[in-house]
Amino acid sequence: MRRRLLAAIAALVLLVAGTMVLLAYVRGADERALAGARTVEVLVADELIPRGTPGSELAGLVRTELLPAKAALDGRVTDLASLAEQVVNVDLQPGEQLLPGRFSRAEELTAPGTVAVPAGLQEVSLLLEPQRVVGGRVTAGDTVGVYLSQVLPDGTGQTSAVLHRVLVTQVQGAPAAAEADAEGGTETAAAGTSAASLMLTLAVSSKDAETVVFGMEHGTLWLSLETEGDETGGTRVLDPGTIYGGVPR
Repeated sequence: MRRRLLAAIAALVLLVAGTMVLLAYVRGADERALAGARTVEVLVADELIPRGTPGSELAGLVRTELLPAKAALDGRVTDLASLAEQVVNVDLQPGEQLLPGRFSRAEELTAPGTVAVPAGLQEVSLLLEPQRVVGGRVTAGDTVGVYLSQVLPDGTGQTSAVLHRVLVTQVQGAPAAAEADAEGGTETAAAGTSAASLMLTLAVSSKDAETVVFGMEHGTLWLSLETEGDETGGTRVLDPGTIYGGVPR
């Protein structure tokens, strides 16, 4: 009789313990299911947003979606106002969540081989032969002097330095170092470059842009590579009457 009583008590204890374990598991499963079902608001691209788009223009390009909390990315952008002074630094694909790493300040967004344009200046491009650009040794970030030569209506020529300390923001088509041809010993330019011309982009004011455009339209331009400490004063307008002893201006 005593054995039967002890066995019944043990079975009851096991039943209670099993029930408690089962209830705890079910409660945990419910909590996990609720956590997965809980939704949060996220900002996503409503369409393709090109690189360089200002953050201040995103309002009509993004939408708010409700996603399960576990699908929302950590650190995501929650307020478009925080992007007002930034730009998109990569193309954003439709449906992509907005992340701070996809944005940067405009001055940090420059293409390879270029430098940022200083505030208040604009860019103008010109096409020149290598000998007019120090043999093609000018690169983005250098500063150059601009010299203008033109033929006057009476047929005489005139040359003068017109600009100094002009920032070069990009150089395209610069000749690569010549390579000796293994068979004929001739020099050839590297593939993809042109030995005939270079496209240079300069950062200038509106007034100086007029000078550059005038030189390209009505004369010829030469660029000098300027370095820190160069003496740029004492220039003059040279023509047949001043080239031999003209008074410096």
